[in-house]
Amino acid sequence: MRLRQLDAQPSGLDRPRASAAAAVLRSLTAFVSKTLAIADMEVRKLRHDPTELATRAIQPALWLLIFGQVMSRAHAIDTAGTPYLDFLTPGILAQSVLFIAIFNGISIIWERDLGIVHKFLASPTPRAALVMGKALGGGVRALVQAVVVMALGLAMGVTVRYDAAAIGGLIVFVVLGAAVFSSFSLIIACLVKTRERFMGVGQLLTMPLFFASNAIYPTAMMPHALQVISRLNPLTYQVDALRIILLPQFSARQQFGLPMDFMVLSGALVVLVAISARLYPHIAQ
Repeated sequence: MRLRQLDAQPSGLDRPRASAAAAVLRSLTAFVSKTLAIADMEVRKLRHDPTELATRAIQPALWLLIFGQVMSRAHAIDTAGTPYLDFLTPGILAQSVLFIAIFNGISIIWERDLGIVHKFLASPTPRAALVMGKALGGGVRALVQAVVVMALGLAMGVTVRYDAAAIGGLIVFVVLGAAVFSSFSLIIACLVKTRERFMGVGQLLTMPLFFASNAIYPTAMMPHALQVISRLNPLTYQVDALRIILLPQFSARQQFGLPMDFMVLSGALVVLVAISARLYPHIAQ
């Protein structure tokens, strides 16, 4: 019996490994907990200003109701046999995510002016957790836009998938895409530091990101130079993923595939969060 108890106990070499693993697990749990706390704080802001999301829902509605209807009648864009409104809906969904996420960074300028950023920087919360929490909060806000676009598409008779698997994939890529552009927005805010400059730069970037993607037309229609830019644009991969998930009948050759879309967006998020975390203290200067 004594020998069995000795065998069950970790050896001298195993104890440091077990302690190191436990420390890593505790650190990871603390990081996730702090990240979710920041994300929850961002989501709670919707209670104070829900009209922001309502006003931002007008733009995607206009794109579908006016631009989509006109281009459907024109038959000017080859969508591989898919009705143009069906083709357009995932693109407008990604566009609405972009437009709401790219202006998410203005929140830290407000927080700097109110002295909240200084409190965050004085806390033991890792900078990466602060940035990631804000990015996830932007993702949850974008889900409200996704509901609006999907409901509008349903009312217009758009043929997309509404099953559980499609909705689950939609949530993943909407949150992931919004987190990417929210992190990018935080980088801009840390560099420009004022609301006026931020709004100007944000408006300057949204249209090139939108039009240099496959949101409203296939990349095959673009000039070669623009196709190269489109492949460097994260929005292209988000639109690609949403089309694959929502349009099973769409089989264009230029699709990258869900694994590639996920890897590109995840890699972009990691890089942008790392840059944002490094620049975050500069907003207080």
